[in-house]
Formats: sequence, structure tokens, C-alpha cells
Amino acid sequence: MTDDKRTHQERLKGILHSDRPAAPSPNKDGDAEGGEASCGAFGYLRGIRDQATSVELRFRSGNSFFFPYSWMGTWQYNPSEGLLLKFSGDLVYLVLIKGSALDKPLSEGAINLTRGGLQRHRVLWLREMSEEEIRQVGDTGPTIDSIEMAEFESHQALKEWLSKKAPAFIREPV
Repeated sequence: MTDDKRTHQERLKGILHSDRPAAPSPNKDGDAEGGEASCGAFGYLRGIRDQATSVELRFRSGNSFFFPYSWMGTWQYNPSEGLLLKFSGDLVYLVLIKGSALDKPLSEGAINLTRGGLQRHRVLWLREMSEEEIRQVGDTGPTIDSIEMAEFESHQALKEWLSKKAPAFIREPV
């Protein structure tokens, strides 16, 4: 306990009006401290040991869909096709994310969408970006052009959907 005799409100005023530099912005890329950060394509937990319980898909329409990480199974990244996530719960869901530089590390190199983000359950949300936002990012970071989601009751239906949407992800059984 400290010998500070000031009231709680006096201590708060002192903090708010101090000449100390402001804390770093939570939207700044980096990994040193906890909290949330983001780029145009996705938001993530900054703490290297932090893990999210679910991932939110944000569509241009304003709709969102959430998946618990406990449902996430295999996922594949193919630079020419995109990122394919598989979630298994009451049904099997496939999420196809198309964009560019999806595995590119953010500016400070602390995280990328694939290995540092999804693999470690640090991604909080993914979102479809507008054409203007994609142009602004250019080659400097990851962009998400589209997110397609489908649910399946049979393996055959899943394979048919994949053959139409992203044939590079189809694997023939051995």
C-alpha cells in the first residue's frame, strides 16, 4: 500500500492531466503488450500468448458470422486460390477467403494472418475489404477481396462446392 493520501478522483485527475506520454495506440502493429490491434483485413490479439475463443467473419453487407476456434479443423493456404478454413460442429462449414498477400507479415513483422494469427488462435476477426481499401493497401499488406462460406451435410456436396469455387484445394484419396 502507498502513502498517497489523495482521493480516488484526485489520483484519476492526476493521471489524466499528467505530462507523461500517452500509451501506444492499440491499432499499432506490434506484439510487446497485450490488447487488440488490426490491419485492414483482420484484427488480432497482440500478446504472443493470448488466444481468442472465436473468430468473426465480417461481410461487406454488414452481416457477421462467428465460429469458435474449437470447431476449427484443417486449413490450407494456396497463394493462387486463397485460404480455406474448415469448421466442424453440427454441420461442416467451409470458409474460402480470397485476397492477396494473405501470409504477408504486418509492417513490424510480429504477426501474419496464417501462421502467427490463425494457427495460434490470435485472429479475432476477418473482413471483406472495399475496392478503395484494397487499392490503399496495395502491396504493403494483406487484403481480403471476398469471404465465401458454405455448410455441408455430406462429403460429396463439399467436394462439389470446392471443385467449383477452389479446385486447387481438392485432394484425391490415396
